[in-house]
Amino acid sequence: MTAVNKVLVIGGGFSGMAAAIQLRKVGVAVDLVEIDPHWCPLGAGITVSGPTLRALQTLGVYEAVVEHGMVSDGLELCTPNGHKMADIPTPSPMGSSVGGGGGIMRPVLARILSEATRQAGVEVHLGCTHTAIAQDADGVDVTFTDGRSGRYDLVIGADGVHSALRAAFFPEVKPPEYIGQGVWRAVMPRPDTVIRPRMWLDEHIKIGVNPVSKTHMYMFITEDRPTKEHIDTTTWPQVFADLMGAFPDPLIQSLIPHALTPEAAIDYRPLANLLVPAPWNRGRVVLIGDTVAATTPHLASGAGIGIESGIVLAEELGAADDLQTALDRFHARRFGRCELVIRNSERLCRIEIEGGDKQEHSRIMRESLMALAQPI
Repeated sequence: MTAVNKVLVIGGGFSGMAAAIQLRKVGVAVDLVEIDPHWCPLGAGITVSGPTLRALQTLGVYEAVVEHGMVSDGLELCTPNGHKMADIPTPSPMGSSVGGGGGIMRPVLARILSEATRQAGVEVHLGCTHTAIAQDADGVDVTFTDGRSGRYDLVIGADGVHSALRAAFFPEVKPPEYIGQGVWRAVMPRPDTVIRPRMWLDEHIKIGVNPVSKTHMYMFITEDRPTKEHIDTTTWPQVFADLMGAFPDPLIQSLIPHALTPEAAIDYRPLANLLVPAPWNRGRVVLIGDTVAATTPHLASGAGIGIESGIVLAEELGAADDLQTALDRFHARRFGRCELVIRNSERLCRIEIEGGDKQEHSRIMRESLMALAQPI
């Protein structure tokens, strides 16, 4: 017996798809609505930590990630001129045999998961979202933009960092606040010497690369910007190239011309984070992923903790015959782990902004990765 028989997932991102796939494994009927009619997320590469690979293995898509991305072990920290400061181990997480980390193009990972979602038997409705949600003691009535309506035992909100569901059910929670850094991302050809993630740390700028396939890697640059400001998109390639120019390592210098090509597909995002106090449900509506636990990318675990939350929620719903018991167990397993990622990522961000202790930066990264390798 499960705590629910029929569930609606609002939002077809990584956390929503993870919940939907796992719920089908325990026999729960699942509808998923996604407002994007093409179900095609934008973005460059994404770093996938060992714990995230473990979660993807649980979902049954690890082999596809290995095939279409690149799995590696270890993280190199360097000075701007390329001198190695530290090798941070990324051991396989407990309870699995996956690699210690990896990378893949974000749209590719989304395609892998969307195919797995359909194959699991989830009823998917694209270009659609909810118009009204009304719940009582026994269920939730939902109407949709395509004219349909349905009744569910539980609604899982996974509609992202700018969640309409959070605004409706958690009106006391303020939107995510800008943290003082922005991140640039670009797709680059992968030199043969880049076989694992590598980062170069300067006083107020950090560059990182991570292989995402046999031929390509993605590069990110975090940059201090005291205020959240608009940057003309036509200037993005030159700004990116200029930031690279401050790092004398010959490897980075050799890649500057590529930053000025359309193939680099440069993107810029101001960084923010958010941690909503538990519980993350209001009655029979529960929020997961970036809706309640959005992090900066300093530990490369934002997508991972969302995927994990979808898995854990499905596990607890499948293991209990009482909804509140399942939700209580879900919160007990998830809040502390999400808090660790968000708070430690924020501390890493502050160290970079303030030009703080590089050894503390390395220590926090190492301790965080070891903690995240523990079972979920």
